[in-house]
Amino acid sequence: MSQTERFTVKSATYLIPLKDNQILLSRRFNTGWMDGMYSLISGHLDGNESVNDAMIREAYEEAVIVVKKEDLMPVTVLHRKSPDAEYIDFFFIITKWDGEIVIGEPDKCDSLTWFYLDNLPDNILPYIHEVLNNYKNGVAFSASGWGE
Repeated sequence: MSQTERFTVKSATYLIPLKDNQILLSRRFNTGWMDGMYSLISGHLDGNESVNDAMIREAYEEAVIVVKKEDLMPVTVLHRKSPDAEYIDFFFIITKWDGEIVIGEPDKCDSLTWFYLDNLPDNILPYIHEVLNNYKNGVAFSASGWGE
């Protein structure tokens, strides 16, 4: 990287719908990355949109639900290093939304399933498992993938 180029970091938003002490997980399908693993409703910021707006957009695209900005509760931030990029990930809890949760992108997801936080599936992305533990323990920020 030259002195005139600045490093840029990617950002993504993640939604943790919470109902009856359960959270909703999304199983990746046909994406070419970690297919068959559970994650959360999520997506990259497209640029020229706030983190809240990106989360609202992704909730509708992936689960066909309408989320209001005032109902997004930020719970943790993750500074994550993956083999190909560096991310700042923002995680939000919601307890209310409009619409019935259904798979909005069947070409990328083959299951939306409710799980108790104390009984998560084995096939969950490791950093998502870490973040959910952080949520349970009230940890507002963490870093992952840095060889710490």
